[in-house]
Amino acid sequence: MSQNLPALLVVVPMMLAPIAALINRSGPAWVIATSGAWFAFGAAVQLLRRVMTEGVIVYSLGGWVAPIGIEYRIDQLGAFVTLIVSAIAAIGVLYARTSVASEIEEDRHALFYAAFLLNVCGLLGIAITGDVFNVFVFLEISSLSAYSMIALGQDRRALTSAFQYLIMGSVGATFIVIGIGLLFVMTGTLGMADLAERIPAIWASGDGDRTIAVAFTFLTVGVTLKLALFPLHLWLPNAYTYAPSAVTGYMAATSTKVSVYLLLRFFFSVFGGEFSFEQMRLDSILMPLALISILAMSSVAIYQSNVKRLLAFSSVAQIGYMILGISFGSVIGVAAGIIHLFNHALMKGALFMAMGCVMYRIGSVRIEDMKGLGKSMPWTMAAFVGGGLSMIGVPLTVGFVSKWYLLQAAIKGGNWLAAVVVVVGSLMALVYIWKVIEVAYFKRRDNDDPIEEAPLSLLIPTWALVAASFWFGIDAGTTSDVAMSAAESLLGMMQ
Repeated sequence: MSQNLPALLVVVPMMLAPIAALINRSGPAWVIATSGAWFAFGAAVQLLRRVMTEGVIVYSLGGWVAPIGIEYRIDQLGAFVTLIVSAIAAIGVLYARTSVASEIEEDRHALFYAAFLLNVCGLLGIAITGDVFNVFVFLEISSLSAYSMIALGQDRRALTSAFQYLIMGSVGATFIVIGIGLLFVMTGTLGMADLAERIPAIWASGDGDRTIAVAFTFLTVGVTLKLALFPLHLWLPNAYTYAPSAVTGYMAATSTKVSVYLLLRFFFSVFGGEFSFEQMRLDSILMPLALISILAMSSVAIYQSNVKRLLAFSSVAQIGYMILGISFGSVIGVAAGIIHLFNHALMKGALFMAMGCVMYRIGSVRIEDMKGLGKSMPWTMAAFVGGGLSMIGVPLTVGFVSKWYLLQAAIKGGNWLAAVVVVVGSLMALVYIWKVIEVAYFKRRDNDDPIEEAPLSLLIPTWALVAASFWFGIDAGTTSDVAMSAAESLLGMMQ
């Protein structure tokens, strides 16, 4: 069975999804989704261990070796991303049991869990496949299920948000499939390993170099749209604001992270770092966008009155940090981006889950409605404070680790502007996190109606992520070692 784990990682959630939908009962569907998510988590842990000890895992589906057959290729980066996605899914499905019951109509619960499993399947598939067309297939599986989950929100604006995401996501998917098509026309293969061998030769010969450049551009634009990198982020704030709390917490911690992984995979594994940064001058495009994203989106977040919307704009700013690390094109810069990919999943997942607890009790996440919650819901608001400290980058939290590596990358690269922006972005995060804390802890409610603390079924998953934010902030060796090893492997392809 262990030899087939790469296939089972994707197949099990995919096969359980229609079963959950056909059962059409909330309880059994949740059990099925929980089984699938926790199986994926266990498999991801085993795969990461194997990769760290044995090296890259290559699995040929049906025994057909690439490029004829479809190949799953799991390296350190891919295994790390599968661990992030599956861990968040495993925690998120526990959280979903109570949250979904309060925010989604009962007759749609089974559909939610089916869509959830399909989304997990799609994201994990992207992380392990070694075939670019399979990337597109898995990307669409994850995207279509995400549209469906967002549309299940209570507010009618959830439907328009899902539709907006559908339109922009379809545009991004079109760009990606056009880029893949151009690569296939020029190289005659879809395997990432084969593409990495053939693209440099075609570029050096001058025959079709313009087509390769156009394919690179299409893929970059398509993935950054899926990623929600400024200024292609317009779908994200509404989607995160009006989606059910369980969906927002899960998506904020996974979907954009997999898109960052996809950028890394295309830039370094397929095209190669030398082509991406020396021929296409990618750093001159990504770095300004990342810096603007950090400052502009943090500024917008400060002026939001809805905490979920505030955190959504904050997410776009945090994506800027990840892209900033990649744009340095150095081992420590790429490692910083990978570290922040992991760390942001923990802290933003915790923050959105904390807001889901608030939504469960008071039916609102507007800042003005959160007066006195520090006293009424102490564990919930303490979780928000914990996640907020990570967002700011306070020492002993994961946010500090990410920004420390980013500062090191900026200083070693002589880019003092980037270093200043990283610090200023942290100060701006302090402002918008403090807005919520001030109202919750230092303002009294307008009435004396009692408000109970959130149930343990919501608090335990939330605090699991908060605890992880501090654990990996104090003991950052594991994530840093994996990220540095993955970055060295990726940049080794530049030689």
